[in-house]
Amino acid sequence: MSLINQTLELSHSELIMLSFPGVSNHRNLLFIPFLYIYLMILVCNCPIIYRICVEQSLHTPMYILILAILVVSVFYDTVIIPKMLVSFLGWDTILWTACLMQMFTVYSGLLTESIILLLMAYDRYVAICKPLHYHNIMNKHLLVLFSVVGFIRNCSVACLLVILDSQLHFCESNVILHFYCESPALYNLACGDISSIQNSGLLARTVLTVCDISIISLSYLKVLKAAMKIGVGSARRKALHTCSTHLSVVVLLYVLEIVATLLYQPGISVSYDAQNAASAVYFFLPAIVNPIIYGLRMKEVKAALLSQIKRTRFDNRLFKGEL
Repeated sequence: MSLINQTLELSHSELIMLSFPGVSNHRNLLFIPFLYIYLMILVCNCPIIYRICVEQSLHTPMYILILAILVVSVFYDTVIIPKMLVSFLGWDTILWTACLMQMFTVYSGLLTESIILLLMAYDRYVAICKPLHYHNIMNKHLLVLFSVVGFIRNCSVACLLVILDSQLHFCESNVILHFYCESPALYNLACGDISSIQNSGLLARTVLTVCDISIISLSYLKVLKAAMKIGVGSARRKALHTCSTHLSVVVLLYVLEIVATLLYQPGISVSYDAQNAASAVYFFLPAIVNPIIYGLRMKEVKAALLSQIKRTRFDNRLFKGEL
């Protein structure tokens, strides 16, 4: 409590990020595990990102979308984790403007991830339900169009959420009991009637999530229906295999999002540490699991990675004069 009392003297142009307050006296011990998590995210994602970038055979819509979702997850985790790590070491202040910028960046990344999952669902729908027209439908022009529409949607919604939160007024404490600037954590600091801001933000996020989940579910239901009509054989197995890969990523992301959101709802008696832990799992687990799912289950990605490993071993042996 002494740390919290000291921070009351600071101006609200600065905020204190006190993640995992239950272990506030030993937060420096969290530096190593979360640094390890960040390194794991980089190690799991970067090789697949690199291989898709340099391998011409992987420059197809599906793999471009896989590349995009991996890049986006690394991007917003990089916005969160480094600041989180330095806060564990005592540099836990953040300017109010920087807090809003971080919020905008993270929200934009999450919304972009949702758009990519929508495109993946549509890509699989076209590939399995309309295979003869796949190359005519899934072309660069469509990807560019969806990207522009998605960019406009993401920026508009992220701006709306940030503008709503920028109207909050803080009376006493400026301590965010979270590891990044998120709306529910800021609501705990606000004074006065903030119900309109809370309801508007919650409505925007709920409508988007429900719409995205509905469209993705409808796409995969049609894909599964078409796959079941395919006669027993390699084509049917390939269709089901591809769908199960994408569906596992979709289910993981949205289940974690729903759980993390529910823990922040008013009336839920959950400790701040539990809320922080749920948010950490939501942000960091998919970034580790997704590249493993795609890397192990996508034959072309796995083949490209194995080829890169073999070439690296050959080059190392050649450099050492063993060949």
